Amino acid sequence: MPVAKYKGVVLADSNATERVEGNHYFPPESVNMEYFRDSDTVTVCPWKGKASYYDIVLEDSTLKDGAWNYPQPKPAASNIKGYLAFDTRGGVEITD
Repeated sequence: MPVAKYKGVVLADSNATERVEGNHYFPPESVNMEYFRDSDTVTVCPWKGKASYYDIVLEDSTLKDGAWNYPQPKPAASNIKGYLAFDTRGGVEITD
């Protein structure tokens, strides 16, 4: 089962992730939202649409824009609507 961790804290785990461009997208019900704070960052992907970001907040650290999702994706990415992906370059570890 894919698990997303940051500094040893489980952020999400699910057997129902979607793989897109090398990223695991976790269904919203599998994410521990207590560790997330809305970010003002928004990016646009030509085929997925507009991404909204979250900071990952633990007691001792914050990972700016450590997770993102597509609340209203374009039709080609409808399978990841609302699912969260994580910044593995920023320190989030994904294990299968």
